[in-house]
Amino acid sequence: MSREINRQIGILVKRSGDIEYVMVGDHRSITIPSLSDYRAGSSRLRGLRCIHTHLDDEPLTHDDLTDLALLRLDIMAGIIARPDGLPGLVHAAHLLPRPVRGENIFFLEPRIPAQLDIDFQGLIQSLEDEIAREQAVQTVGGKKDRAFLIDVTTTSREAAEESLEELRELARTAGVEVLDSIIQRRDKIHPKYIMGKGKLGDLLIKTLQRGANLLIFDHELNPSQIRSITDFTDMRVIDRTQLILDIFARRARSREGKIQVEMAQLNYLLPRLVTRDDALSRLTGGIGGRGPGETRLEIDRRRVRERIARLTKELKSISKQRELRRKIRKRKDIPIISIVGYTNAGKSTLLNALTKSQFLAEDRLFATLDPASRRIRFPREAEAIITDTVGFIRDLPRDLFEAFRATLEELQDADIIIHLIDISNKNFREHIEAVEHIMETLELHHIPAIKVFNKIDRVSPEYVATQGRAYNALAISAMNPDTLSPFIETIQGIVEKAHTQVKEI
Repeated sequence: MSREINRQIGILVKRSGDIEYVMVGDHRSITIPSLSDYRAGSSRLRGLRCIHTHLDDEPLTHDDLTDLALLRLDIMAGIIARPDGLPGLVHAAHLLPRPVRGENIFFLEPRIPAQLDIDFQGLIQSLEDEIAREQAVQTVGGKKDRAFLIDVTTTSREAAEESLEELRELARTAGVEVLDSIIQRRDKIHPKYIMGKGKLGDLLIKTLQRGANLLIFDHELNPSQIRSITDFTDMRVIDRTQLILDIFARRARSREGKIQVEMAQLNYLLPRLVTRDDALSRLTGGIGGRGPGETRLEIDRRRVRERIARLTKELKSISKQRELRRKIRKRKDIPIISIVGYTNAGKSTLLNALTKSQFLAEDRLFATLDPASRRIRFPREAEAIITDTVGFIRDLPRDLFEAFRATLEELQDADIIIHLIDISNKNFREHIEAVEHIMETLELHHIPAIKVFNKIDRVSPEYVATQGRAYNALAISAMNPDTLSPFIETIQGIVEKAHTQVKEI
């Protein structure tokens, strides 16, 4: 038949031998339909084998192998359709449970159909058993998500590696076990899959071999991209923004913090609400309604907007209470010091050291979300309010920035801003730029700011001295009280000077 119509013909066969689909393609290829109803587990193949004809005397093509990988098929087989209409050699391949000499696909020896002698059920069962064993060996334990990190870049590989390192820290903070990371450099980001389909196929084989259940992209994916990649890989797919939102949701403690995070999540979700079924069964309404009524999608969107409106109202009420507290502080004429900095720079540790407090301080990103304020008494019997703020990060998701804008705008009342910098981080220069960009967005340039290098105990004194001169920065270790005295003396002098100027005005 394939020869008669000059088109490839293929079938998808279940392990029971039942034929699920018949596909008719063109001379060069066939198109496999969506297999979303045939979910493959982390250690299971799809349960379908693809057998199709090749009109040219050729082995399995790149498209065949891509489909084998992306769809996790049991086996991909191509039968040569000879000019006389009889079958020629059968070329077949299956995935490997682990790489062998750098290869992830095993090619069976080409044979004519009469010579095929394969215990197919036994072969697939042994493959899945071996995949499960490989995953068990690599499993650390618990129910953590097991993720691959992906960065597709059009710039330098070095910049991508630095960005992925931060993504790895974000994943660690979120409790995700990172199995591996992938960098692909392209001239142009693929509009549908971010990375090329061939690379996506290689990635999928690795996730199967390692037992991953999550892909984290170091990009902000649009709804269409998330859907396309999810459909192709049958895996959960999230982007950098979703990962940060999840961390914020876990870390928020105060009512205000929880409201801000939920608003950011809903604003992120709203444009991503989609429906796959536009049939009449998805419509609500009935007799007496105008038209067919709202679709389920419209109802979901309306509920999200209503929830955002309620949260906005609550946030305004909390903001009024905060404004009242700020006015009371101003009437008492107490100077205000605000600590800002890149996430994990040590802001909470410094606040604890200066005020002998016990705020949460961890070696994780975004350990502090809720602003914390305490009084500090300087050596010359002066007092001030010192405030810790949420950590900044490069490319802070817009929805998060807008949600936390009200909190960050409290920095406008500061008499001095301490810009704390982790000098031990190799990317501290980029961190400085990110923080200064956010401060510029908040129009804080009129407030005196002082750069302070923290964690000097992790680098050499010579390095600290060189960078201190270059950035005109003080140097401390928040973990070492002996390094804080000169810092406190300097801060008191600046606060007194700035506060005196305010009084004169």
